[in-house]
Amino acid sequence: MSRTSGNNKPSAAARRKARRYAVQAIYQWHLASADLAQIEAEFRTDNDMSKVDLEYFHEILFGVPRHKAELDQQLAPLLDRELSEMTPVELSILRLAAFEMLHRLDVPYKVVINESVELTKTFGATDAHKFVNGVLDRLAQRVRTVELRGPRR
Repeated sequence: MSRTSGNNKPSAAARRKARRYAVQAIYQWHLASADLAQIEAEFRTDNDMSKVDLEYFHEILFGVPRHKAELDQQLAPLLDRELSEMTPVELSILRLAAFEMLHRLDVPYKVVINESVELTKTFGATDAHKFVNGVLDRLAQRVRTVELRGPRR
């Protein structure tokens, strides 16, 4: 967990950068099945990580592979194709988002969806963000029902 007390709370921008690097690292893991510690070391060496929430980057990078079966099980029924037919970029982004939806309840589902759509606009195919948005909206309806209902009045 990231520190959230006092002034140590990571900024939204630091989290955004952590997600951006994490999706690239997960993509690399997906394609090359490289060692996660090695991938993390390369990212920390090759990139300016000074304004990145490094704890969050680490948590996502190691959490997605650790929970891959669970994430895929949650995503598969929401897709219009097999997981094996997904592009590595879309799959990496969807797995990252599913990890956040399932394991980071402190991150609002709307933030997860918005950040994932932006990542898809940056790294994905032209209209892939629409697909990712739809899948994640359906995932939120399944796993964030309490949050979707909102506060009781």
